[in-house]
Amino acid sequence: MIRLGVVGHLGYSGLPGVLRTLGELSPALGLELWYEKELYDAAQDGQPLEDPGQLDALLTLGGDGTLLRGARIIAPHAVPILGVNLGRLGFLTCCPADQLPNALMRFARRDYLVESRMALHARVLDATGKERQQWVALNDVVLHKGGFARVVGVRVAANGETIATYAADGVVLSTPTGSTAYSLSAGGPVVFPTLETILVTPVSAHTLAIRPLILPSSAEVTLQSDNGPEELLVTVDGQVGTTFSVGETLCVRRAEGGVLIIRFSGMSFFATLRQKLGWGGLFNRDELK
Repeated sequence: MIRLGVVGHLGYSGLPGVLRTLGELSPALGLELWYEKELYDAAQDGQPLEDPGQLDALLTLGGDGTLLRGARIIAPHAVPILGVNLGRLGFLTCCPADQLPNALMRFARRDYLVESRMALHARVLDATGKERQQWVALNDVVLHKGGFARVVGVRVAANGETIATYAADGVVLSTPTGSTAYSLSAGGPVVFPTLETILVTPVSAHTLAIRPLILPSSAEVTLQSDNGPEELLVTVDGQVGTTFSVGETLCVRRAEGGVLIIRFSGMSFFATLRQKLGWGGLFNRDELK
């Protein structure tokens, strides 16, 4: 039996039907289902998920946000993630909900590839240097302002050497996987997701001299606020985080291990860029005649 954990977003209207399909197909495919608590109550089969380290794989039902949450649930265990998209974009997922039966059959036959994606380990140190919070991020770690209309000064350093002080709305520290997320919206480059680098992208920088920067994965990047309000915000994968005060330090480095993402043959990163982000959207010259 393949021990398959299941994580999902209850806000999607199609989730009950997907859970029924999953429950009907799993016995014949040799899948033993382990649901997170919220889904266990809705699925009415399988078992509650208590120890992610015992799983052979994790199935996420939702969008990219659900997959990112699943990655935090299984960290630091080397459990591959199969993402099924119930939402609109689903850039990180491998297939839409209507292809779930085929995806499960291919998964059960082990007809898939596993990509290792670099993750980030982030921690906040208080003014005395004591760690007060830490996280693992698959996409990005962002230091940004709240609702006030002014730029902030953020001192950025790599391995203890000052890079610059950014006057901006914030700074995005991203993995290559996250290069197509918030970093892209802030003007950062698209990086092939299996590379290992750390992207430093300013958000609305108040100068022409600051541009996105790509650092080696061996770098430890530190951010400190030189001025601004009493509290800024740290956001991890757009989902969790904390407040951040002047005098504190945000330290970000490559996480140990990584996140394993399941892909099926025939899938292409560049095809996904074209289909979901409109990459290379040139006019069809035949249509202009």
